[in-house]
Amino acid sequence: MTVQLDVVGLFITRGGGRYGEAVTQLQHALQAAALARAEQADDDLVLAALLHDIGHLIPGATTDTVDAHHGHRGAVLLRPFVSPRLAWLVSHHVAAKRYLCTVDAHYAADLSPASRRSLELQGGLLDHDTRVRLEGEAWLADALRVRRWDDLAKVTDAAVPPLSDYIELLQQRFGPQTLPGD
Repeated sequence: MTVQLDVVGLFITRGGGRYGEAVTQLQHALQAAALARAEQADDDLVLAALLHDIGHLIPGATTDTVDAHHGHRGAVLLRPFVSPRLAWLVSHHVAAKRYLCTVDAHYAADLSPASRRSLELQGGLLDHDTRVRLEGEAWLADALRVRRWDDLAKVTDAAVPPLSDYIELLQQRFGPQTLPGD
């Protein structure tokens, strides 16, 4: 029996929830992935952008409130199917926000109101030791890219490619996906 993860099914059944922003989880994910593709990011970065908030979509998780641990939960779900880098990026996209707020006051000031509220619930600014430790991570620059796409992916009615445009990438990693109409 082949183990698989139906990511498309999660987005279809749970991606309509909101998390304090004007867009749904699915709209947010598609916008982030489109931004990654527009910057010609590699497949792992595109998938990290698409899946960074998948921890909100896990059955039993809330899709419409802030959850400080959704990155870690999402990485645990994805880890059996993806590269260590991709799992790390999903796990650390919240730490990347905390890092950017710690080192760049302008970044912090530009956060959306919902993201400012969630920052405190997610632990606020990093202490010195945690910041230094994070700066030593090989994939920090990639996590910062995912974070910036995350921040920009909150535009109401943005025109972006549909989830079906990512089916091939998703099937390569996770196996057959439930397509609408199947």
